[in-house]
Amino acid sequence: MDANLIKAGTENFTLPHDIVQLPSGGIFYKSKIKSVKVGYLTASDENYLIGSSRTSDNIILTLLRNKLYEHSLRPEELLDGDIEAILIFLRNTSFGPEYIINLTDPQTNKPFTTTILLDELNIKKTEFKPDEDGTFTTKLPKSGVTVKLRPTNLSDTVDLDKMESEYPQGRQFPKITLKLLKHVIEVDGNTDRSKISSFIDTLPIMDSKYIRTFLRDNQPSLDLKRTAIAPSGELVSFEITFGVDFFRPFF
Repeated sequence: MDANLIKAGTENFTLPHDIVQLPSGGIFYKSKIKSVKVGYLTASDENYLIGSSRTSDNIILTLLRNKLYEHSLRPEELLDGDIEAILIFLRNTSFGPEYIINLTDPQTNKPFTTTILLDELNIKKTEFKPDEDGTFTTKLPKSGVTVKLRPTNLSDTVDLDKMESEYPQGRQFPKITLKLLKHVIEVDGNTDRSKISSFIDTLPIMDSKYIRTFLRDNQPSLDLKRTAIAPSGELVSFEITFGVDFFRPFF
């Protein structure tokens, strides 16, 4: 099935589609592509969304393989912010921009709903710009080491999920260090992977948190943070997520 989806995603340029602007501006990709052709969801896609028992990341990957009509950019290469823009396009063009969010009133602990418009989301403003090669260079606050960082893409996320699912039961999966290994590509000018691995194993927690926060705040993406007024009058802050239920409520 996936082989056919890949073929559709790279060859069927005559299928109905539209152009989606990438929040990243393409700077993180070799092709530097700033916008992509994306097809519309079909009845066949409905069948898949209803019946799939896969994880959220695998569902997203399959949708992208089926709907991204670009030779120069594979779905696995996409960063989170660009994926979000494509998913919002797919949902908006299939079901409209209104999205109902389930929340809890902090005063009464009772559930309530709020509605947002997905087509009003803007690109998040960032403080630091990436280098020309799509990486970030920054100095760690605790160790004082200068590191070069790259944002993780969908392939990294799926890879980590697979490793976690295959990890021996009863043992703690080292997700934080494995993800840092994907982020950190250079330490004080050294690119040797074994030395980077040893560096990460002894990385102070302050520096580890700094790397994750730095990439979260500076990777181009949509501003997904919102607030709603609960029935009690309290303000509730929340963030839009893109799990399985992003499409499934309609089915």
